[in-house]
Amino acid sequence: MSEPVLPPARPAPGTPRSAPSAPSPAGRPEARRGFALLAVAGFLWGTSGPAGNGLQAAGVTVLAVACYRLLLAGAVISGCIALSGRLRRLPRNRTVAVRLLVNGLLHAVFQCCYFASLTQIPVGLATLVKIGSVPVFVAGGICLAARRAPQPRLAVSVLLAVAGLALLIGFPATGAEAGEIALGMALALGAGATFSVMTLLNRTPVAGLDPLSNAGLGLLAGGVLLLPAGLAAGMAVPLEPAPSALLVYLGLVPTVLAYLAYFGGVSRASDGGAAVGTLAEPLTAALLSMALLGEEMTAAGAAGAVLLAASMGTGYAAGVLDRRSRRRRRSAA
Repeated sequence: MSEPVLPPARPAPGTPRSAPSAPSPAGRPEARRGFALLAVAGFLWGTSGPAGNGLQAAGVTVLAVACYRLLLAGAVISGCIALSGRLRRLPRNRTVAVRLLVNGLLHAVFQCCYFASLTQIPVGLATLVKIGSVPVFVAGGICLAARRAPQPRLAVSVLLAVAGLALLIGFPATGAEAGEIALGMALALGAGATFSVMTLLNRTPVAGLDPLSNAGLGLLAGGVLLLPAGLAAGMAVPLEPAPSALLVYLGLVPTVLAYLAYFGGVSRASDGGAAVGTLAEPLTAALLSMALLGEEMTAAGAAGAVLLAASMGTGYAAGVLDRRSRRRRRSAA
């Protein structure tokens, strides 16, 4: 569920451009707090795979897991923004409604693809492929929209990611069949592609729709859209403490708390800290899947994971350099 680092978004219509501000003496403690919050968000997101896997092992269907997560998290975040007064200030117009509806649909598809991939391949592999493929899809989308070839730094990032994804096919050391690995990889890539579409769509903000409201109402809309399919597939959850606790955990901790930590940290973190959420999620998922679920990583899989981390770091560094270059040009002007 992490939010990838993006190229600069176009401002919403009517949004004034602000001049870059000089760093304040309090900036460093604020950056440390932002770094810590983003690290927490990444860690919490990384626990969603093992939690979803546990629910499915208890007999809860893929659609039910996805639907419950969206409904519970969306209801809690929407309730928070309602209590804060943000919901009253939200514009009631077609642009906002369409953005929330499209985001809801993308949330639903993303969750279904990700949790379905867990039925075929290890949790760590699914999460690494899901997050690691996002820079590739986002870069491709940006280049297609701009009708230009990627810049050298971006091309290096994409090539590293593709090589890492290819090596990750060797992640399972459990003798999984080729068909299961292929289907699981396809579903995880589908989750990454869906999240990338959502990322590219939300690069252009809608006037009056703040990020937290966009996330909360989008999650709730996704749960409502998925509810008919979930009811048809079966929404039953075993009346036992463990599955019930996992369901509440999935909705509240790696979703609600993770989003609140992310939005609390992203405005405070330095350029270096803003990549933590992206990198912490797959690392957490891989480590937890090996420690709790007995999954093993082969040497090829480990090499693929390293290449993916390098790809995300390279792509992020390119974005930082571009932003600094633009700030210098604005200051010189």
